[in-house]
Formats: sequence, C-alpha cells, structure tokens
Amino acid sequence: MTDVPPPTPPRRTPPPATGPAPTQAAPTRPGTGRPLQPSSQVGQVSRPPTMSLKPPAAHTTPPSMVELQDVHRAARQMREEIQKVVVGQAQVVDHVLAAFLAGGNVLIEGVPGLGKTLLVLAMARTFGGTFARVQFTPDLMPADVTGHTIYDANTGDFRIRKGPAFTNLLLADEINRAPAKTQAALLEVMQEHQITIEGQAFATPRPFMALATQNPIEQEGTYPLPEAQLDRFLLKVHVEYPAQDEELRIVRSVTHANVGNGLNVDAVKQVVTPEQALGLQERCAQIRVDERVLNYAVEIVRTTRTWTGVSVGAGPRGAIALIRVARVMALLGGRDFVVPDDVKALALPALRHRIVIAPELEIEGLNSDDVLTSILGHVEAPRT
Repeated sequence: MTDVPPPTPPRRTPPPATGPAPTQAAPTRPGTGRPLQPSSQVGQVSRPPTMSLKPPAAHTTPPSMVELQDVHRAARQMREEIQKVVVGQAQVVDHVLAAFLAGGNVLIEGVPGLGKTLLVLAMARTFGGTFARVQFTPDLMPADVTGHTIYDANTGDFRIRKGPAFTNLLLADEINRAPAKTQAALLEVMQEHQITIEGQAFATPRPFMALATQNPIEQEGTYPLPEAQLDRFLLKVHVEYPAQDEELRIVRSVTHANVGNGLNVDAVKQVVTPEQALGLQERCAQIRVDERVLNYAVEIVRTTRTWTGVSVGAGPRGAIALIRVARVMALLGGRDFVVPDDVKALALPALRHRIVIAPELEIEGLNSDDVLTSILGHVEAPRT
C-alpha cells in the first residue's frame, strides 16, 4: 500500500500590506527584457550627466532646437572622447560614429595595426556598452558567433548558450578569412538585430552595431564577401596610414611607461547611457530632408547604373544609406535639416562597396572611388 499524502490546507488570503510601497523593478535593456548589468559594461565609467535623450514615442514631431542642441552636444562629446585615444584618423572616427548614430553596420578595410580594435573599444566605452571581438578563421563555425544549445548533464535538458554576437558592438576581425556559411551567420543579426537558435529568436542588446574588418593586401586563404552581404553594410571605411606627426604621437604614447601591447582606454569617459544612445539614434532619424535633397540622393544612385565603366550599379539601399548618414552629418553640424553637402560628404563610403567597375577601368588603375567622384561631379546638386 502506498502512502497517501495529507490533504493540502486551504490557502489563506494575506491581509493588505501596510508597510512601505514596493520598490520598482530594475530597469531592463530595451528590446530584450533583460535587466541591465553594470558589470558587463566595458571598464568602470563615471555616471554621465542627465540629458533629455529618451527614445521618443511613435508619431513624434521633429526635435526642437533645445533638444537638437542636447543631441549635438552628446554626439560631439562622444567624438571627442574617442579621439582621446585614437590619434589622427579623424575622418574614420566621424564615419564610424555616423554609422553608429544611423543604426547601421560598418566594413572597415585597412592593413593591420592601424587602431581598428582600439576605435571600437573606445566607442563602446563612451556609452557604457558591451564589446566583443571575434577573430574569423577558416575553421570558425556559425555557432561560434551566434551561439548554440548545450546538454546539461545535471538537469538532463538542453540549454541555450549565447555567443559573442549578443553584445552592443561586435568586431568581426578579418571577416573574409571565414567561409561563406560563417559570414552568412551575421546577416540576420545585422539586418534584424536578432539571432535564431534552434528555432527560437533572441533579440540582441540595443543599441547594436557590427563592425567587420578585412585586409586589402592579403588575399591568400580568404573568402571574398558576396555582394548580398556587402550591401548590408551601411558604410565601407578605408583606414589609411597616419601622418608622420600622428605616428610620432602614437609611438610616444604607447611606449611611455607602458608594458606590453594592451589597449588602454582609461582616458575615455562615458558620456551617455545605452538608453540615451538609442535616443540619439531616434533623434537623428527625425532630421528634416527636403524633397529636392531626397531626389538628389536618388539621382546619384541611379546614375551609377548607367555610368560608363560600371558593370553593376548601386541598388535602392544605396540611396537609403545616403539619406541616413546625411541626417547624421547634419546633426554633427548642428543643423536640423540636411543640405546637399551632407549627401556628398559620405557618398564614397556609402556607395563604394555597392558598385562593381568594369575590368578595363581596373586595368587603367581606376577604382570605385574614382568613378563615384566623377559621378558626383556630373550630377547637379540642388540650389537653395
């Protein structure tokens, strides 16, 4: 005969609470529902000043001048903090910051040792975000980037182990060294800011940005990125060698009382929170664009499809990228409207990876930047 458990006593209704009001729940990261973890931030940072940069609700009006000044000040402070540790490369810093504020991803091309990792680490510190670096190799699997399920012997269940892509800033170092299936693992997270593991979708922390690097001079053992994936990058940024005085400053700062080759970003201070960084992105999306400027961006992209010497022109994503980064350039310039010069300023990094030039132009020593410069000189900009 088996023992019968005793009957469960009736549940009593607790009396109404008379003590202090319950505390509010801990804040969660937007888009994920997970609580914010200060320990997961990059380094120890001071609390940023209070600014009115909360993400606006739907159907909001364009930002007022007071809000625009706050947003412009915060973006300028982020740029100044990054330049404390990144010597020179002012154009590269502006382009990467513009892609971040526009909510896009960046493909960085340059030889090793020019500070690409330092730049990403410093940017993560400016808003207290998390940073992850993945070295792409031929044997890297997609699950090594996105995550996978693992069997738990203690519970007898499978649990999900999230990969390094669950971060705010993801640096995919030498992305062209991994095979196509591993490169394709980034497509979903770059486009939709989510990762699917075993049929279950998980949102990445916000704000999110993927920065991929590739070496332009070493092609042995590499896998060129397909055009479909190149089109997912908002900008393709070229990192050049520093000037002589800048290189002298780099050598002096790195070798003075420093042991080893560690990246020191202690001088970078946090100026905004991740939530305020989202507010910056939302405010950038509200910058006004005149219909004539919009037509100017579309005309530039359409000209790439009929230009002599261009085998494949840019698609609609090219014009979208031009307008998105032009809004950021207007914000960095302290304006609440876009001018044609904002479109021109980032036309090369926004379109150079979206066109394919004919082989005869390559034989003559021309590249995509030369062709785009000619197109910009041909397409007439609207006059005010």
